[in-house]
Amino acid sequence: MNTATQVAGVQLGSYVFNAAGPKDVTYEELQVIGQSGSSAITMKSCTIEPREGNEEPRYKDVPLGSINSMGLPNLGYKEYLRILPLLKNKFDKPIVASLAGMKPEDIPVLVDAFNESDIDIIELNLSCPNLKGKPQIAYDFEMTDAILRDVTKNLKKPFGIKLPPYFDPVHWDMATEIFKKYPIDFLCCINSVGNTLIIDPETERPLIKPKGGFGGLGGDFIKPVALANVRAFSERLGEKMAIIGVGGIKSGTDAFEFLLAGADAVQIGTQFMKEGPECFGHIDTELQAILKKKGYKDIKAAKGKLKSL
Repeated sequence: MNTATQVAGVQLGSYVFNAAGPKDVTYEELQVIGQSGSSAITMKSCTIEPREGNEEPRYKDVPLGSINSMGLPNLGYKEYLRILPLLKNKFDKPIVASLAGMKPEDIPVLVDAFNESDIDIIELNLSCPNLKGKPQIAYDFEMTDAILRDVTKNLKKPFGIKLPPYFDPVHWDMATEIFKKYPIDFLCCINSVGNTLIIDPETERPLIKPKGGFGGLGGDFIKPVALANVRAFSERLGEKMAIIGVGGIKSGTDAFEFLLAGADAVQIGTQFMKEGPECFGHIDTELQAILKKKGYKDIKAAKGKLKSL
């Protein structure tokens, strides 16, 4: 039994790999991912210029997940273009570039640069909730439409977008109609649930400093929201686009739920931060055991097979 799968025509050795964000900024961190059971290496969401990110403390683990307001600390896109061939030469795994523009006009520059590179997959992050003074682009459907119209004209690489959580069927419908217009290969659902607040009652203060303590929520808290978004887009898109599930996955059972909802693969974020690179291997092993026990011969046999009541 194995959990090999495909996303946008790119073969993945297992159903499980890392999400953009945790422990993937430097070459040293990316090597750790490469040496782990992660079936791909997703690099940090990069911007045109290097960024230090928001002030500390900006990340905190809590029992049911995490809260963060990192602010996209990264080395700048030119450094990730430099690192890319080093990773390609060292690891036999697909490399995923995650791109995040600080303003709309940055996005074509980033996409064009990686479009001409050796990258395997481009993931356009339209959903970072932790930039001061910057809205999440994917909540503005008109702007999302305009950006996708521009950047998908001359794509050479498998291309997808990382989405924020949507909470209303009308929003899923509106987003789907936009996505269907363009050669998008996959959707990544979801980024952290933005602008949440966790307070420490002992200190009477928020857990993180940026934005007065408001930050993106991850982990167990958001799994039901992530599952709903995966299912909603899976029902609307069928096989037209692959879907990557993200949010609260820390076991094979969690991964199996995303598979039933229609995800072609899953990414791990908060659990990677908490547990380290060992998480990828055990989640995949547990998923294999579940599939075998239930009589599914492979990932494709179980994908989208959520039963109705």
